[in-house]
Amino acid sequence: MKKIMKKIYILSSVAVVVMGLAILFAFNNDTNTLIDKGYAIGDVVADFKLKSTSGGVTSMAENRSAKGYIIVFTCNHCPFSKAYESRIMALDKKYASQGYPVLAINPNDPAAYEEDSFENMQAVAKSKGYTFEYLQDETQNVARAFGAARTPSVFVVKREGDKFIMQYIGGIDDNTQDANGVTKRYVEDAVNSLLVGKPVVVNVTKSVGCAIKWKGV
Repeated sequence: MKKIMKKIYILSSVAVVVMGLAILFAFNNDTNTLIDKGYAIGDVVADFKLKSTSGGVTSMAENRSAKGYIIVFTCNHCPFSKAYESRIMALDKKYASQGYPVLAINPNDPAAYEEDSFENMQAVAKSKGYTFEYLQDETQNVARAFGAARTPSVFVVKREGDKFIMQYIGGIDDNTQDANGVTKRYVEDAVNSLLVGKPVVVNVTKSVGCAIKWKGV
């Protein structure tokens, strides 16, 4: 009996380790970094035009009242994106009226996850009552230009004349699991600094989430 129980314990332990490694691979395996292959702090960010779930296409330049944007690469299927959904909505509610609205962009290949199809994006935006634009990066060119590697990843840009300058790159805050356990609100701190004309002190942090599903990979 003891031998049987020992075997069961060993098999259970192995299963837990294998599952942990699988989750780690799925969420953190990527070939891109946020800085080396994309925009860096202070870079001019090229405008883009992407299809929106609200209809038509959206660009940064079209909103003349915007002082900048909180650009969030996110998606429907990722557990981390789902965990941050209410916090992303709260960011738009707090800062859109102050000139920094959220632009959410889904960069995933819908062939890899049907949940990330444009039709499902529309359904989620409607059911959740998104107050911000939810855009599809169908070619994935925008995500590559930004150097986004995971969902969710945040990029805060500031308007300077007719240009947009990168001000912050990284995560939303320091607690992916529990919104009530957050001690460092990176995006809020960045936008608050920009609103009073101060430089962003912590302008690069690590983004934790699911690896973007690239086409042909």
